[in-house]
Amino acid sequence: MTALNATHDPKLRSWVATANLAGTDFPIQNLPFGRFRTAGSNNEAFRIGVAIGDQILDLRAAGLIDTDDMNVLMNASVKDRQALRAAISAGLAEGSGQQAAWSKALLAQAQAEMTVPCRIGDYTDFYTGIHHATTIGKLFRPDQPLMPNYKWVPIGYHGRASSIRVSGQTFKRPHGQTKAPDAETPSFGPSKRLDYELELGFFVGRGNALGEPIAIAEAEDHLFGVTLLNDWSARDVQAWEYQPLGPFLSKSFASTLSPWIVTTDALAPFRAKFERPAEDPQPLPYLDAPSNRASGALDITLEVLLQTAKMRADGVAPVRLTLGNTTEASYWTAAQLITHHTVNGCNLQPGDLLGSGTLSGPQPDQAGSLMELTGGGKQPVTLPNGEKRTFLEDGDTLVMRGWCEREGAVRIGLGEVTGTVVA
Repeated sequence: MTALNATHDPKLRSWVATANLAGTDFPIQNLPFGRFRTAGSNNEAFRIGVAIGDQILDLRAAGLIDTDDMNVLMNASVKDRQALRAAISAGLAEGSGQQAAWSKALLAQAQAEMTVPCRIGDYTDFYTGIHHATTIGKLFRPDQPLMPNYKWVPIGYHGRASSIRVSGQTFKRPHGQTKAPDAETPSFGPSKRLDYELELGFFVGRGNALGEPIAIAEAEDHLFGVTLLNDWSARDVQAWEYQPLGPFLSKSFASTLSPWIVTTDALAPFRAKFERPAEDPQPLPYLDAPSNRASGALDITLEVLLQTAKMRADGVAPVRLTLGNTTEASYWTAAQLITHHTVNGCNLQPGDLLGSGTLSGPQPDQAGSLMELTGGGKQPVTLPNGEKRTFLEDGDTLVMRGWCEREGAVRIGLGEVTGTVVA
């Protein structure tokens, strides 16, 4: 795991003035990676940049890299990645001799078009949120909310990578088969129980050869960084199709990412102990290591907001639905997911995406989905303007935000994920 170094210094300031403003997601201590081009320039190739304040630094134009392929960058060794971060930080710091040259390599984020941060070859969605799993389980299996394997093995399934898009996505309401409890046969039509899922996305950096598992003590060396992920879910389609093989059409229609990957290096000041309750099974040896216990967890605050079509028409800003923290939500760490994914010899590749699964806290106002927040649709949420929601309606925009803050460290953000459902 990354040790604290000069790039994390809370006294460090940038010559990009907006990076020094209180509350910014992108101070010089962050430096997340993304792919961008000038908005409206459809023939222009996407380039690799880092967010700094309200600007984007074009890394190739600054002379820092010689590729526009983010996956190549992600495949670099930990040493090379850290060296690149150090060079970016030094060049953006106040008093840097690079200011004059690098100023020409900046583009305002407001003038940029973003795309998915890298080429995503494979996507695996896990189920690490124990409070989410328990609450959902109670709706279907009151006597046994958690399946017997939940506390022993990280549960996951292979998802669809082709339908993953970047923040700002607008997508059509999915169709599929559903079956009402009192119906003899299923019916086909648009989902009536469309939901969001608040997740983190873990991006793989350097992969592993087929047949060579990644040991838990080395797993973080293969983790490039973290992003926000909304893995939309059609709950009524899911309820009918998921037995016995799991989600299919209920999840493959859309997933939305933040345009920024916050690196594991940037997250170094915001690690936390990974501790299981004493009465719970402790991880099997292949999923356990002193380093994982000491600082395997991430301390990230997560927020979900909703803006309806009427709110948007009336000029009303999105309103908060929930606020929680990953330290309370996650039952497994990112390192454990990587290790378990490869323990059978499966080969991960640069740019592969691992979803955390829905991250919900123990309290109702920390729910990571409407399914939980509304008790399966039985308790509507009343918004400040009087509108009610059990599940998402056409025109609704869902907003997710994430950030890290801790005494002695500068606040950093994960950006924002927005998505809008239409008919």
